[in-house]
Amino acid sequence: MHNFPLLCSLILCNGLMVAAQEKVQKLPKEEEGSPAQIRIPQTLSRGWGDDIEWVQTYEEGLARSKHSKKPLMVIHHLEECPYSQALRKAFASSPEIQQMAQEDFIMLNLVHSSSDDNMAPDGHYVPRILFVDPSLTVRADLTGKYGNRMYAYEPEDISTLIENMRQAKLLLHTEL
Repeated sequence: MHNFPLLCSLILCNGLMVAAQEKVQKLPKEEEGSPAQIRIPQTLSRGWGDDIEWVQTYEEGLARSKHSKKPLMVIHHLEECPYSQALRKAFASSPEIQQMAQEDFIMLNLVHSSSDDNMAPDGHYVPRILFVDPSLTVRADLTGKYGNRMYAYEPEDISTLIENMRQAKLLLHTEL
């Protein structure tokens, strides 16, 4: 019983931290001619796009996808992998990918494997990118161009990735 006040204090502190974090993230848009705003670093981006809102977990991504009716895009990568680094650089430098990721997708990048076996339909290699529609179905029809690594993309495959992102959006509006 003596732990009850401590538990209440912890819950209250957590609630205050969440509220403060939400308030900081919802800064008003910078107006033309006004001084530059202080930019909060987006640590969840891991270099894939600081202007993109990233979810923390696969489960959060699924819930937000279902609620928002936007497809979930899951990027599996490793920080020290040269293939992941090369794809990250190409992904981050593509204005079209960045815009679609910001506006049309729930975004998640994972540096560890998901507990959901659907996230590794053909193996646990990196980098790999999968799309999940709001009905929580992994899109097996949206793949890269490699038969032995169906969900792999390389920097020179950015146009394929852009096309798959368009298809994920297009099919979303015609099928759901």
